[in-house]
Amino acid sequence: MRLIVHDLAEQEYNTWLKGFSRDTDEVIGEEETIRHCVGCFGCWVRTPGTCVLKDSYTHMGERLAACEEFVLITRNVYGGYSPFVCNVMNRTLPYILPYFITRNGETHHQQRYERQFRFTVHFYGEGMTGAECGTAQALVKANALNLDASDYSVSFHDSVHSLKEVQ
Repeated sequence: MRLIVHDLAEQEYNTWLKGFSRDTDEVIGEEETIRHCVGCFGCWVRTPGTCVLKDSYTHMGERLAACEEFVLITRNVYGGYSPFVCNVMNRTLPYILPYFITRNGETHHQQRYERQFRFTVHFYGEGMTGAECGTAQALVKANALNLDASDYSVSFHDSVHSLKEVQ
């Protein structure tokens, strides 16, 4: 199962991303209300693995652990994710543990779940600069390492229309 998070309008998603199936993939779009992570770390100490905020993203860690591929489709905002996708990424905090390990000479959080997934990110937008693309690649690489993804890929699309090739 793929977990797909996108910031497209529903009509754009249905028009340009027909390759994803809502029957076999879990699709998260902006139509669901999301509260902002408040950084309380309740998902680590009060309700381990579960966010204390009650909305559709309360169990984001479990949803992430259940997928084989985690796909982000996001507008490139100065080399980062769009505000909605960034907010979803912030809500993945329950996926990891508060404890640290050293991996590749760097300090990272331990994983709550043993399962790994592929991490695929599609950035879209007109006029992305080389610096924005470089920043986006570094961000995805760091997120993939922190989430202990088995593999990751980053692609850039000049427009929403070119997302048609994404499957």
